[in-house]
Amino acid sequence: MNQIINMIFRQVMRKLLNKGIDAGFNKAAAMRSPRPDDHGDAVNNGQSKQEIRAARRAKRENGGQGARQAKQAMKVARRMGRM
Repeated sequence: MNQIINMIFRQVMRKLLNKGIDAGFNKAAAMRSPRPDDHGDAVNNGQSKQEIRAARRAKRENGGQGARQAKQAMKVARRMGRM
């Protein structure tokens, strides 16, 4: 009975830990310093505010490569730790 409880407890703790790690990496990826032309602030090329906002929105929807790569790297690292 004690082994079953320990097994369930380890599964729950592993899921919580992985969620925390993923959230931390997502936050770290979001905190990176933007380049001058990332948001159209420094170089707007004569675009209107609506065009700049639409470009930002499209970038957010299509972006996330850094966070996705960091998450994959953490999964690989966790798997390697089990071996």
